[in-house]
Parts: sequence; C-alpha cells; structure tokens
Amino acid sequence: MVDDARTLVPRLLERDAGLWPAGNVSANRLGWLEVPRRMAAEAAELKAWAAGIEQSTVVLLGMGGSSLGPAVLEAVLAASGTPGGPGQTRRRLVVCDTTHPVTVSSLDLSDAFVLVSSKSGTTLEPNALLGHAWSQLPDPSRYAAITDPGTPLATLAAERGFRRCFANPPDIGGRYSVLSYFGMVPAALIGYDVAELCGRALDADLEETAGLGMAMGEDARAGRDKVTIVVPPQYASFGLWVEQLIAESTGKQGTGCVPVPTTEPEVGADRHVVPLHLAEPADLGEQFYRWEVATSLCGHVLGIDPFDEPNVAESKKNTNDVLAQLPLPAVDTAAPSEVLPWLSSTVKPGDYVSVQAYVPFGQDAALEALRRKVRDHLGGIATTAGYGPRFLHSTGQLHKGGPDTVVAVQVVDANPMPVVPVPDAAYDFGTLIAAQSIGDHRSLLAHGRRVLRVAAADLGELR
Repeated sequence: MVDDARTLVPRLLERDAGLWPAGNVSANRLGWLEVPRRMAAEAAELKAWAAGIEQSTVVLLGMGGSSLGPAVLEAVLAASGTPGGPGQTRRRLVVCDTTHPVTVSSLDLSDAFVLVSSKSGTTLEPNALLGHAWSQLPDPSRYAAITDPGTPLATLAAERGFRRCFANPPDIGGRYSVLSYFGMVPAALIGYDVAELCGRALDADLEETAGLGMAMGEDARAGRDKVTIVVPPQYASFGLWVEQLIAESTGKQGTGCVPVPTTEPEVGADRHVVPLHLAEPADLGEQFYRWEVATSLCGHVLGIDPFDEPNVAESKKNTNDVLAQLPLPAVDTAAPSEVLPWLSSTVKPGDYVSVQAYVPFGQDAALEALRRKVRDHLGGIATTAGYGPRFLHSTGQLHKGGPDTVVAVQVVDANPMPVVPVPDAAYDFGTLIAAQSIGDHRSLLAHGRRVLRVAAADLGELR
C-alpha cells in the first residue's frame, strides 16, 4: 500500500528499506540523506584547502554521477557571472566526462589542478582519462582524488602522493552524491559557499518534495510518464543532473519516468510538467536534495528499487567485448538525410526519441537545436538529446530497462579523429569511443529497441 507524504518522509529519514521491494540495495545507499550535515560541518576546512590550490583551472575527470553535478555548479556560476569572492578571479572548472579524442586532446593542463572522481575507482573512462592526464602532467601535487575508501584509485593516489584523497562515505550511490565530496569539493574549488548550499538542502520542504515524487510515480502509472522539467535558461544545465537522476533511478523492470529537461514549456497527453523556480546559484542546494528525495519516493510508488542500476553493466561488457576483438567490426550506418523520415515511420503515440551523439563537447547549442527539430517534426513528441558515452552511465539505464517506448538515434562522428593513445592499453581514445557506441548499439538491439545508427560530420546534417 502506498503511503501519503506525511508518513513517507519519516519512513525515508529512518531508512526504512520496506519502502521498496524485497532485495533492494537501500541498506548501503542512503548516506545521502545525512551527508549535507557532514559537508556543512566541513565547509570551512574545504574552503581553506581550496584556497591553497594555486592553479586557475580545475579539470575534473569523471563519469556519470561524479561529474554531472559539478558540471551544473560550474555552468550556473558561469551563466550568473558570480565571482569567487571579494577581489578574486573565479577559478574555472572544466569537466571531462567523454572519451572523444578531440575533447580529450584539447584539455589544457598548463595551469590546471586535476580532480579524479570515481566511486568505485575502477571505472574505465576516468582511469583512461587519468592515464592521459598523468602522461602530460606527472606532478602529484596537482592532483586530488575523490573515491570510496580502499578503492584502487585510493591506492594509486597514495602511491603517487596525490595532494589529497577524499574518502567519500561508501553508502552513497553515484547519482545521489552531489552533496557529498563528489560535488562539494568542486563547489569549494570554484567559490561556492558549501555551508550555504548544504543549508539550503536541509531546509527543503520534505512533505512538498514527497508529494512531488508521489505525483511523478502516480502519473507515470497512468501513462503520463514523460517528466518535463522546465528550468530557467540560466539554469538549463540543471537538466543534465536531474535527467540522469530520474532516468537511472526509475527506468527499470519495464517501467520508469522519462525526464525531459527543457527551458520552454512542452505539453502533451503523456507529459507530467514540473516548472522550477531558481533565483540564485545557492538555490541548487535545495533542488539537488529535493529531487533526490522525490526520485527515491517515486520509486516507492512505482514499486522498483531506485538505488540499483541493473542494465548499466550491459554496455560496459559489450564495450569490453568489442575491445577484446579488435579491429572494430563494421556496423551499418544510415545517411543523415534518413533520420527524420525514419522517425516519421517509426514513432508511435506514447514513444519518446533519444538522440545519442558520440561527438566532441562544445556542441550544446547544436544538440539542443537538433532536439527541438526532432520534437517539432514529430508534433511535439518528448525528445531528449545527450552526449555519448556520458549517458551510458545514467540515462542508458532507462533506455534498456525502462518502458519499450524509446526510439533511439545514435549519431557517430564521421570526421577524421586525432590519434590519442590510452596509456597502458592496446587502443586509442578514438577506438574506445567507437567501441562504446557499438557496444551500446548491441545492448539496445538485444532489448528489442528501435534504433537507427547514423554517421554525420555535423549535427546540422541530420534531417
């Protein structure tokens, strides 16, 4: 039986595993409930540590939950023009959560402090990126790591003498980790008041938030499963984080909520619309916590475990299988001109389109323009767009484990790629990202998903 908001909140705060189906992993995944208090208590120490970093740029190497929260924090500050403090030049954060060799080769480490973030310490992409960075900048005083206690990354940080290794509470999953060290260390480095962010989180109206989660779940069960989150343009980047949180948490066992972040109203019979009102960067603290609570309780309504990710490992395995059998296999690809006609003949009422672009970073505007082109061409259908392989660690769970309503367009780069070696590997970054796209293509097909693979030199070619 589903509770009401007044009874759900205390059960959640008491870490009642009975909120979710038997066998759920909540016993070691609810540390995010209390971590804002710990980070608020450590805020002064984090600020003092950050002040000792001499470099003007922080380069964060991560994937999934460890990178998207920091990316939002940076983008919002950049859009708001908020300085780092009186008389200070704000330190900039560059998040690299891709394996595309154009983006990797363009990383400027000349005046950078490198932050390596990985919960498990074994994730392929951060490890490959760390290898590349270390080959360019083998100076341990300019590195710090954030990881769970005792991971291989923690061991490596100690062996190399990194400036610091932050041991994150191990009972926090990646997508719920933004208010832990994974988000608050980068926040301190770029000038946020960590105590204020965490205070805003702890001041969230949890009954209202529980109501949000319940409404999302109930509407999804009634067929209104496209959660359309309307954010102010200055906070558009928040969509990156909330999209991965909802998709990876709820998209499993054939059900789930399809997050559609947008800066303009989008309506439809299958839409559940949530407008967000943010006035200043510190409001992100409340929104991070609010959506973590809401998403976990949405899982209660849907009858799923919001803390596991049973289908994420599939694409990882398929990537490794491809890399183990080099050279890369040939895969049929369509021409860019075939995309819209194929979508017109494939999409049905209640579907959503996922544009999955394995292209270099820096094309956000073109990607959003393509998303809107597809949406409008199909009469306003829910449409999402994102970079690969970033989404493999987040919304990819929804694509494979959620409802069979996804229509995927996988875009691979037709341009010549620079050869950027992956240290200690038998392949380069171009081969790696190609293997990731092929592996995910296989995963989608294995689940019977409708997918078109297209090679394009420019996103504007897709028509």
